[in-house]
Amino acid sequence: MKIGKHKIGIKYTPKIVAEMSGNHKQSLSRSLKLVDIALKSGAHFLKLQTFKPESMTINSKNKQFIVKNPNSLWDKNSLFNLYKKSAMPWEWQKKIILKCKKNGLECFSSPFDKESFEFLESLNVPAYKIASFEITHLPLIDMVSKSKKPIIISTGMASKKEISQAIKVVKKNNNNKIILMKCTSNYPSEPSEANLKTIVNMRRTFNCEIGLSDHTIGIGTSIASVAYGASIIEKHFTINNNDGAVDSKFSMEPKQLKQLVNETNNAWHSKGHIKYGTSSRNENKNKIFRRSVFTKKELKKNHIIKIDDLIILRPKIGLEPNQLNRIVGKKITRDLKKFSSIKAKLIK
Repeated sequence: MKIGKHKIGIKYTPKIVAEMSGNHKQSLSRSLKLVDIALKSGAHFLKLQTFKPESMTINSKNKQFIVKNPNSLWDKNSLFNLYKKSAMPWEWQKKIILKCKKNGLECFSSPFDKESFEFLESLNVPAYKIASFEITHLPLIDMVSKSKKPIIISTGMASKKEISQAIKVVKKNNNNKIILMKCTSNYPSEPSEANLKTIVNMRRTFNCEIGLSDHTIGIGTSIASVAYGASIIEKHFTINNNDGAVDSKFSMEPKQLKQLVNETNNAWHSKGHIKYGTSSRNENKNKIFRRSVFTKKELKKNHIIKIDDLIILRPKIGLEPNQLNRIVGKKITRDLKKFSSIKAKLIK
């Protein structure tokens, strides 16, 4: 599968999606600075969210519309005000996507309704992301999948049945370009909640590409996911964790984003293949630093070697310790000085 110019799959290095989300803080100049950060980091994709607050919820102070969770970053916020803070003006998105295109950075977004989808279609984005809270919004998935573009679906909170229903809708529209993202819909989430082993099961169960949408703090979980077959990884990023943006507390700073790109690449290369023995010419050269058998004292020709005559030291310039049974009890063929290396030709 390809998204823009990038190939996605376990045969290729993992691709990094830098998620801007609400970290724009209602500032176009800041948004464009975040684009620059994504470019400098080497991220493969920039992701936005395309919605209007009134298309997400109603402006109500009723308790059902207020976040009530002391462990949440958004505790006591109304849903409407929260979406109002995190919504990015659509005219900015045109400018951001154009800047990305000019600089070779692929940019796509998450639509949340018909209007946002049609807007993104007009901008010819290369893919779509379905947010984890929208996985049961089958009418949205049906509409987006008809574009025949790759569709990335976050699976946080979703049961196997719900994931299967979403996939069925996509395939009904003859679209097989599906990527499922293992996701924990908690902000931030704990590494212990990641359950990365599920990635292996998801690939086997749903027979499609699998990635990770990571909301943990730090990059350790994302790097570990590569070993389980995550072929695309999404992380929120910002300028500073303490800048008061909606998602900044669990977002990566610029240095971490660059590290994520580099270290997931290293993790992929380190998987290698099943191999015993030396893995390279350089490693083979290091065999010299194994131990071998030396004389502990001077020995005369025809001396019958005893264990007390020997010492095992580095480097390996003679017989190795696993050859002691070839040495003890044998005669030596000539006089040997102290710390002489025992070679096969010196014994009979």
